[in-house]
Amino acid sequence: MAGWNSDTAAGPLGSGTVTLVEGSSFCISSANGDIHPELPHGVFHLDTRILSRWELTINGQMIEPLAAETREPYRALFVGRVPHSDGYADSPLLVERLREVGTGILEEITVRNYSRQPAECRILLTAETDFADLFEVKEARITREWTETRIPDGNSLEIRGKWEGIRKSVVIRAEGAGAGARALGFTAKIPASGSWSTRVTVVPTVDGAGTPFAHPSRGELSPSDRRRQEWVAKIPRLQVGNRSIERTLRRSYEDLGALRIQDPDHPDRVVVAAGAPWFMTLFGRDSLWASEMALAVDPSLALGTLRTLADRQGTVVDTTSEEEPGKILHEVRLDVSSGLALGGKSAYYGSVDATPLFVIVLGSVSRWGFAKDVISELLPNADRALEWIRDYGDRDGDGFVEYGRPNQHGLINQGWKDSWDGINFADGTIAEPPLALCEVQAYVHGAYMARAWMAYDDGDLTLAAELRERADRLKRKFNEDFWLPDKGYYAVALDKDKRPVDACASNMGHCLWFGLVDEDKAPLVVERLMSPEMFSGWGVRTLASDMGAYNPASYHNGSVWPHDNALIAAGLLRYGFVEEAQRIATALLEAAEFSGGRLPELFCGFDREQFREPVPYPTACSPQAWAATTPIQLITGLMRYDAHISLGGVWLDPVLPESYGDLHISNAPMGSGRITIDVVGSSSRVQGLPEGLELHRAQRPWITELVERAELRRSEQ
Repeated sequence: MAGWNSDTAAGPLGSGTVTLVEGSSFCISSANGDIHPELPHGVFHLDTRILSRWELTINGQMIEPLAAETREPYRALFVGRVPHSDGYADSPLLVERLREVGTGILEEITVRNYSRQPAECRILLTAETDFADLFEVKEARITREWTETRIPDGNSLEIRGKWEGIRKSVVIRAEGAGAGARALGFTAKIPASGSWSTRVTVVPTVDGAGTPFAHPSRGELSPSDRRRQEWVAKIPRLQVGNRSIERTLRRSYEDLGALRIQDPDHPDRVVVAAGAPWFMTLFGRDSLWASEMALAVDPSLALGTLRTLADRQGTVVDTTSEEEPGKILHEVRLDVSSGLALGGKSAYYGSVDATPLFVIVLGSVSRWGFAKDVISELLPNADRALEWIRDYGDRDGDGFVEYGRPNQHGLINQGWKDSWDGINFADGTIAEPPLALCEVQAYVHGAYMARAWMAYDDGDLTLAAELRERADRLKRKFNEDFWLPDKGYYAVALDKDKRPVDACASNMGHCLWFGLVDEDKAPLVVERLMSPEMFSGWGVRTLASDMGAYNPASYHNGSVWPHDNALIAAGLLRYGFVEEAQRIATALLEAAEFSGGRLPELFCGFDREQFREPVPYPTACSPQAWAATTPIQLITGLMRYDAHISLGGVWLDPVLPESYGDLHISNAPMGSGRITIDVVGSSSRVQGLPEGLELHRAQRPWITELVERAELRRSEQ
């Protein structure tokens, strides 16, 4: 997942960097809590850096870091000490900074004196802001010079910026401080074995109007805590025999909660941001996948994401932003004044897969029991998406959906492997667009089937039959043109000359989930995916180690992506390869143990035999939405837990490995009610099913099967 300019990836944040996130605000700092302008640090709100320098000194000394603990995704405690002036003796002065991110930051600073003598302290907080937009910071190319005014007033300092008629400001306020133009200062005499503390807020204002960081009284819940409590109340509660897996799942819940952002135009709609630190915004592909994988936890996230994407669905042809009628956007920036996306618009549409995924996720949401009118309201958007596939996605009328950028600024590659060198031949030669990716054809097939089923459900038999026919044609053609019989796997793509791009890549694993792979070819595909060249021991690599472009420390050519593996595992289960799905799930859940239960966006593809721990990828986003939803998808997948409310069914047929232990889940959303699920080995029990729902101990029938059955019934009538 990368921004439209992913060809210049972010510089490494460096080890010890602490990232806090809450909705569309986040903070990146060093291990002692300081923020340095020369690094990609800062406090960001709505894609603008509102704090570029934030340095705490005591008697002229920087704080030496001891520990930084993230309590919640939005709150951390930093502990450090004031170095002794002679550099030898232990310092008696310890500093705690409890920081919370919301609309800005709230920081409680405490200095403790462990000496038997009182300590005279001159405490200084130096603050700067540059109002830089996110990408300027990410790429270290600040281009806009804001005219700055600083207004100290008692215990507060306001920094105002003006650029081409846009005004922004930030107000920094600290209890007991004296404000100067550059910093807030305190003089404290800390008694022997005593302590001193203050509370500081940094709050953005736009055009002079602030969104105050509701300053809770001591002991009161902050808005972030209240938001978290509401989230915890509405999602499932779980206990897992395997404590490590339980911790990973809870961490996923926490991160997913913190990555929720609101559509500014519709505060009731909650969507999933793609990931911290650089992608705290709505991404078509990432937000759709993450909300699809989180359906069992909170199906309303998928609905909010669909509605927000539907509002911004393409209506015109614009070669700069790559908008086209019916197309679903790649990314949207929520602060429109930033003009971040291409062509100065707030949305960029350079994604080939978000449009079919929109239809697939609508199909999934329709199964989870939302009112019929809620789904009907989005059907015209699904139909426009299918028109885009026909009229624009399939550029040359060969039945496959391709991409090729219409300008020099957009993404060269527009599938999920969107780095410039992400698609290549077995010998390492880069494939030239227009490219038809294998997994995109699978998503298109899934979109046809999802819409065909919704049409049957509505009694529109003509549309259903037409889409079923299109899906069948695509499957036949795909298995003819993409299959490499001499290699025993599918080409990752067809290039501009319709030559199969013959690298062995993970993309073909996605084709399993959507049933695009012919039954007789599935065993060979699975054998390749699980081969030592592809499976590192921590997961399936993006590219096999015997390919020309393989590099275990690259972004897309040999690394391991958790979400990619979650989709492959789901596909393995669909084709009955249970043991292989278990191996992938177990490897990833074990990998999570090395990063506090949180899976990163990706890690390096080194073999588990070579390094006993997963090797981190330097610029991986963490937390990141589809990595956070991966453990949820893996566990619900192995539970074979799913719903289809209009068919009156809940399906549960667990194949969890013994090492996971028993599973107890309560407060799980199901239709209009909440259910409790117990899984012990391969047996399961469900309590509290809403009226009209029946439990089936089997795999939920796939949409393709439902469409086939509906056609059979129709032909028999």
